Amino acid sequence: MADTTREIERKFESRDSGLPDLTNVGGIAAVVDQGVMELDAVYYDTPDLRLAASSVTLRRRTGGSTPGWHLKLPVGPDTRDEIAAPLADRPPAELLRLIRSRTLGAEVVPVVRLRSARDVRELRDADGGLLAEASADAVHAERLAGGRGEAQWTEIEVELAEGADPGLLDLVEKRFRRAGVRRSDAPSKLARALVETSPDDDAADAVPGPHRGKPVTAGDHLLAYLREQRERLVALDPAVRRDLPEAVHDMRVATRRLRSALRAYRPLLDREAVAPLADELRWLTRELGVDRDREVLDERLTAAVEALPAELRTGPVRDRLELWADTRRGETRPRTAAVLDSRRYLDLLHALDAFLAGPPLRKTARRKPAKPFAKALDKEFGRLSRLVERAVALEPGPERDSALHEARKKAKRTRYAAEAARPVLGKAARRLAADAKSLQRPLGDHQDSVMAREALRSLARDAAKALEPTFSWGVLYGREEKEAALAEAALPDRWAEVARRRRTKG
Repeated sequence: MADTTREIERKFESRDSGLPDLTNVGGIAAVVDQGVMELDAVYYDTPDLRLAASSVTLRRRTGGSTPGWHLKLPVGPDTRDEIAAPLADRPPAELLRLIRSRTLGAEVVPVVRLRSARDVRELRDADGGLLAEASADAVHAERLAGGRGEAQWTEIEVELAEGADPGLLDLVEKRFRRAGVRRSDAPSKLARALVETSPDDDAADAVPGPHRGKPVTAGDHLLAYLREQRERLVALDPAVRRDLPEAVHDMRVATRRLRSALRAYRPLLDREAVAPLADELRWLTRELGVDRDREVLDERLTAAVEALPAELRTGPVRDRLELWADTRRGETRPRTAAVLDSRRYLDLLHALDAFLAGPPLRKTARRKPAKPFAKALDKEFGRLSRLVERAVALEPGPERDSALHEARKKAKRTRYAAEAARPVLGKAARRLAADAKSLQRPLGDHQDSVMAREALRSLARDAAKALEPTFSWGVLYGREEKEAALAEAALPDRWAEVARRRRTKG
């Protein structure tokens, strides 16, 4: 099993191998010399450098205190997750799975070799606690693929110790600036090596990057949004595989946003070309929904059980719920993993990239964006209106539950379509997105209660078969009925307010 650490660090340019004095900077009381270590790392990527384009690195390193394979995934500014695996001749399968959404099945090959002499200093506080590690690295880079070339430079890295205050990096950078040491422009050693060993005349293009250019036409704006969501979907793939909190939810949202944009703004696109991609996005949304719905329901029922007063908790309620949740998790997690490992998912990512590389735009996509985007949102709101009004008019019962659920899904699609229009329509789009989100709340509360009541009936049946008391499950069921009634009661007024604002928009 691979080990994961959160790495927070900054890199600085250095004109020599010296490290400026950091004593008394941000509580640093001592700078302890740890000697020089020799590092030899070979970086792997696809021949067209897809990992580098996403600021992802995969390397095999010998020497130093942590030899082995290391995969680094960007998390935020100055922050990456480093996932380590034991040293082996070939890239470990568990790491290759985590980059599959980026490599799209292409082989990874050695692209750069970096040999570094690392002069290490530990930065400690007055009690001897480790605050950070600073190193001056003399780097020699050799290009292994995409041309032959070599480069040398010296840089300084400052990496925070676990639990250290990130503000320390700001203080260190301030001290470095005074000493004439500036922040590195390159996000990683690999990125710098690719530029400095590039065989091309224009080294700035050595590392491929995301699509650039300010959107002008309606088609430009739509494609910019679709690319953004595509990048988010791909970036969330490893988080879902690692079972990180909210990862399934966030990936499902990105998938829904892609599909919603394709549906809402389909007058800008060739429908026949878009339909297969929209269908596959719908498939992925549903598959991710199995695990996400399980997460939501587990959290809701766990909170409900914990909120029960002791006098209303009869029998092994917690144990029964835990067993039930573990069983369901054992079913949904492998299913999600199988989806991400499937050929169908890989084909979807290929199709999405092909669509963005050669978008099937219609002539209307060449127009200025305001009118097509506003017209699309008017249609989305019209569809939402019909669904909500139908649901509100129905009598309470299964038919109304189903209608409310459809209205909830449409409210989400309307919200996502409005979010895509924000750069074009500004305040009007933000207002519609907020209104759609406000409708999601009572509709979502109602649907969650419907699902919770189905689960509670199942839990009560299992408890009865085991000759356990079912009283607590009945209490929880009654509470969920009340929650659903409150949500239904709140919807008409909420909808009336949203409809009024929409009538008087602008």
